[in-house]
Amino acid sequence: MPVTVKLDDLLLARGMTLTELSAAVDITLANLSILKTGKAKAIRFSTLEAICTVLECQPGDVLRIEGEET
Repeated sequence: MPVTVKLDDLLLARGMTLTELSAAVDITLANLSILKTGKAKAIRFSTLEAICTVLECQPGDVLRIEGEET
C-alpha cells in the first residue's frame, strides 16, 4: 500500500500556503513541493517534526497509508 502525503489538506485547514510553511520550517519550497506531490522517496524525522510543530499536528496527520481507515 502506498503512503500518501496529506500536506494540502493540512495547509488548507490552517489557511497557510506552501510558501509560508517553507519559510516557517526553513525547508526549500522545491523540497516541500516534492513532498506535497508525493514524489519524495523519503522524509527525515527532523523535517517531519518541524512540519508537525508548525502545523500543530501529528505525523499520522501528514502521512497516510492509502486505504487506511481514518
